[in-house]
Amino acid sequence: MAVDAIPVTEQSRLSVHQVLHRRKDEPGALLPILHDIQDELGFIPSDLVADIAAALNLSRAEVHGVITYYHHFRSTAPGRHVVQICRAEACQAMGAEALFAHAQEHLACKAHHTTPDGSVTLEAAYCLGLCASSPSIAINGEVHARVTPIKFERLMAEARGQA
Repeated sequence: MAVDAIPVTEQSRLSVHQVLHRRKDEPGALLPILHDIQDELGFIPSDLVADIAAALNLSRAEVHGVITYYHHFRSTAPGRHVVQICRAEACQAMGAEALFAHAQEHLACKAHHTTPDGSVTLEAAYCLGLCASSPSIAINGEVHARVTPIKFERLMAEARGQA
């Protein structure tokens, strides 16, 4: 993940407060709120954890603990493209670990990090729902099946506009 903190804009703060207002009274609201914020902003700004905690009458540590426990949640902005490689059992059996290693080498980026140019964030996913067509990946939410290292490189070139 990127080390540089992204300043929270007033628009981001407003978006978070709208989500909090809409969902704070739901039973078990924390996870749906975190999902909504990440869907809206692409990540959960660390500077707004206190606001989330206050709205739900939780400690900042409780909210931070949930954010860091689930790999899905990001506390920094992702790259322009988010690549998720399935690492569930069916995909592992069909070469997902080798594909993941190839992706890290090709992108010069570790899992749950963003490339130095900010173009790609590489993440592990645990089942993209294409078990019969594994290994699978998702690029910006679009799922691709039977991905080989060569197909991965082609998909990345297309995503980056280099194809």
